[in-house]
Amino acid sequence: MDAIALKLCDIQGRLFELSARKGYDSAAFVKAFMRSQTAKALDSTYNRMQWAGEEYLLEEVASEAALSTKGEVFSLDVLYWMGYLYRYWHYYTGESSAQIYRQAPVKTMKRNYLMFHTMDPVLAIEDLKEIHQQK
Repeated sequence: MDAIALKLCDIQGRLFELSARKGYDSAAFVKAFMRSQTAKALDSTYNRMQWAGEEYLLEEVASEAALSTKGEVFSLDVLYWMGYLYRYWHYYTGESSAQIYRQAPVKTMKRNYLMFHTMDPVLAIEDLKEIHQQK
């Protein structure tokens, strides 16, 4: 994983944190983002969206989906890890955000945060893929 890819993982982690700071329902935000055109743009080999800050990215997602402030807001740590790991997963496997979300929806990510957040991202991804395959 090169430095640029790691920077993009960090940006996505900060985007997920920002959703909490704005009070958006976390589960709804994560689902909307992972299935959004914004995430699809971030998945591409090169897209100007990759260099937009988290504020701009949040505006893009909010314009695509009706984000709600009525619902549970996860902790910043959980959200940062989710955002970071989802982006890392994309770079590790080449899978799209939508494909990744189908394997590890927000409920799975939240449930496994305590066990997986201190793991190497590759090990966490492999374990999440295994959990999905067991279903």
